[in-house]
Amino acid sequence: MAKVLFIVSGATYWVLKDGTRYATGYWAEEFAMPYKAITEAGHEVVVATPGGTTPNVDMMSLRPSMAGGEDGALELEAIIRSAEAMRRPLKLSDVRLEDYDAVYLPGGHGPMQDLAFDADAGRLLTAQLASGKPLAIVCHAPAAILSTRIHGVSPFKGYRVTCFTNEEEDGVGLASRAPWLLEDDIQEKVGVDFSRGPIWEPYMVEDRNLITGQNPHSAAVLAERLLKILA
Repeated sequence: MAKVLFIVSGATYWVLKDGTRYATGYWAEEFAMPYKAITEAGHEVVVATPGGTTPNVDMMSLRPSMAGGEDGALELEAIIRSAEAMRRPLKLSDVRLEDYDAVYLPGGHGPMQDLAFDADAGRLLTAQLASGKPLAIVCHAPAAILSTRIHGVSPFKGYRVTCFTNEEEDGVGLASRAPWLLEDDIQEKVGVDFSRGPIWEPYMVEDRNLITGQNPHSAAVLAERLLKILA
């Protein structure tokens, strides 16, 4: 049995360009589908957040229109309700990476508010990348890669990466209101080799031990890949 660390945003809002607070958190599908796949395969999931804050689900991600219908929304809710690990998260500062076989970061707009600027997140991602053990990051969670920079330089420079695209941000009506755009900043400030697939379709990029996914529908694909590696 493997032990997988989920690093989850503790944010409940994202401050937009005009200073307004946009209610958010983690995206249900991006937590629930990998959590279900990994735990059903017999592995253990441990959740850690900045300060040990209980993660907040983005309520929009539980709308039937966003969750593949009424049944999809109910399934996501049931998985989240059953996830004891979400109710007693560790503090990122207390995490001992040697205790885990893999690390996974679900997105939602939350990471744009906290993980992108969190020193503990930066330290853990840097150490996990160097360890050679799997590091899987999806959608907006690659924002956490920005926190790995020391004097402007990140160990992720030159890695092949994907993330939530500017086109998808525009599709949810937030591109013009965002204080910064992930696709732009991860290329300009980290220097990754960015690629993408069609809007809203699953797309995964694997480079050495780093696995990234473009959008919510990519989370299940990442989980499947993680399970193969952990088998």
